[in-house]
Amino acid sequence: MKLKFILTLLTISCLQQAFAQDRYVIFFSDKNNSPFSISTPLDFLSQRAINRRINQNISIDQSDLPVNPQYLSGVAGTGAFVMRSSKWFNAAIIETTSSTVLNAISQLPYVLNVQNVSKPKPNPDRSNKFDNLIKNINPSTVAHRSSGTQSLNYGNGFIQANMLGLLTLHNQGYTGAGRLIAVLDAGFLDVPNMICFDSIRANNQIKHTWDFVDNESDVYDDHYHGAAVLSCMASNVPDTLVGTAPHADYILLRTEDANSEFIIEEYNWAIGAEFADSAGVDLINSSLGYTEFNDPSQNHLYSDMDGNTNPVTIAADWAAQKGILVVNSAGNEGSSPWNYISAPADADSILAIGAVDFSGAYASFSGNGPSFDNRVKPDVAAQGQNTWLYTPFSNNQVTQGNGTSFSGPVLCGAAACLWQAWSQKSNMDIIQVIKRSANQYSNPDTLLGYGIPNLSLANSLLNLGDINIPQNAILHIYPNPISNGETIHLVYYAQHSNSATLSIYDICGKMVLQQEVNTLQGALNKIDLQVNLSKGCYFIEIYDGKTNTIKKLMNQ
Repeated sequence: MKLKFILTLLTISCLQQAFAQDRYVIFFSDKNNSPFSISTPLDFLSQRAINRRINQNISIDQSDLPVNPQYLSGVAGTGAFVMRSSKWFNAAIIETTSSTVLNAISQLPYVLNVQNVSKPKPNPDRSNKFDNLIKNINPSTVAHRSSGTQSLNYGNGFIQANMLGLLTLHNQGYTGAGRLIAVLDAGFLDVPNMICFDSIRANNQIKHTWDFVDNESDVYDDHYHGAAVLSCMASNVPDTLVGTAPHADYILLRTEDANSEFIIEEYNWAIGAEFADSAGVDLINSSLGYTEFNDPSQNHLYSDMDGNTNPVTIAADWAAQKGILVVNSAGNEGSSPWNYISAPADADSILAIGAVDFSGAYASFSGNGPSFDNRVKPDVAAQGQNTWLYTPFSNNQVTQGNGTSFSGPVLCGAAACLWQAWSQKSNMDIIQVIKRSANQYSNPDTLLGYGIPNLSLANSLLNLGDINIPQNAILHIYPNPISNGETIHLVYYAQHSNSATLSIYDICGKMVLQQEVNTLQGALNKIDLQVNLSKGCYFIEIYDGKTNTIKKLMNQ
């Protein structure tokens, strides 16, 4: 099977059992004399991965080539246990406690550098890093049911989907089908038995699994965090919880050891992302972040959050260069001494997601920006406080969680639906229009970045094509012409005010409708109107107290 072959290029299996070994990254100087060639990419990339590159005009280059197998054999020949390899870093992860072995490795002519990345594990009773996300929140069977006029009965998921303007896309049939999402996490405990995933199991939407921590295919026996994250996108329990991308396909990858924190996990993340790339995924959701470690010598500083320093950040940008839309949580350090976003949220070519509550207000735990080099971070935000989800411990009932761990997948699923509607667009096209649709686009801040996106507005902007935002103006009316009874949608840029007067006049200048509308100043707004008009020509005017803008509307 092609995916299994690709996996053998990224991980090295061995029957040897290693105990209490230090782990190192061995960086190689080149990929010379490799048996792999960019002229035969099917040797190391799936056809789906090649198609993604073709669709986005991305060349296959040396970074796509696996590590030279002869170099891996040479390192293993010193007595080191070679665990796995990274093509983007041109490196191998090894285990050893022998200084003699390390010295022998450093003398190999193709070895560039050796870096210690992990010590023996700490006491397994240590509290893990995800404990506070769902603690003390009781499961609930009370569904906040959505309107029966919607195509999906979202149940508790209505607010978190509707906040992103996602219902319009869902109602048009864009629910993630055909998009492949890789979820990089700490484990997916009990996913095969959870009722919320019965739909994706029945429809074979889980395409592959791999555990890059323990080098095995089973990701269902470790931590619960990934199951909770996945439920935000993939749940499909009508009237209880429908996720933001219930019909997408998924690859579940464990890259995180929840009981320890060493920089090796950043390299695990990179290798997981490489596998996702080779398998042809469209999006990566990562509800992971790195700042400080069990070994303080590995700690990051805020000055490292510059988009170019941290291994996981570099890997996230590599994934983006390969045409993958990477969605990463901003981190939960907003109320801690660290305060800022965590890596890889500082990467410049991904979407870093902050958290808000159900009303759209900033959640105090959400990691703050900017990046150290003063870029807008987080990029956008979604509901991450009291987000509705499932866990293996909630007895197949919905519960709630707090964290950018959950705002990330809520947004990732929404992005998958938008990209399904616009599959010819690139990952960066989708990222840019999501930012542009957000409610703080013209005035971003350090808490929510560009703000909360509106995917319905993003879809309208893509319909408009490449436009510059003018001063106060109605940018688009659709459909136009309309049929009687159809809802009229306006895309309006509000320059001066948070309110305006909308009027409709017939061809003789007679006013047939006038109403006040709430707008967001300095942002793109989507206004929906349901009016009954006779056939003919009309003019829609919006006056914000200083200037007016007018567009023609035809009713046929």
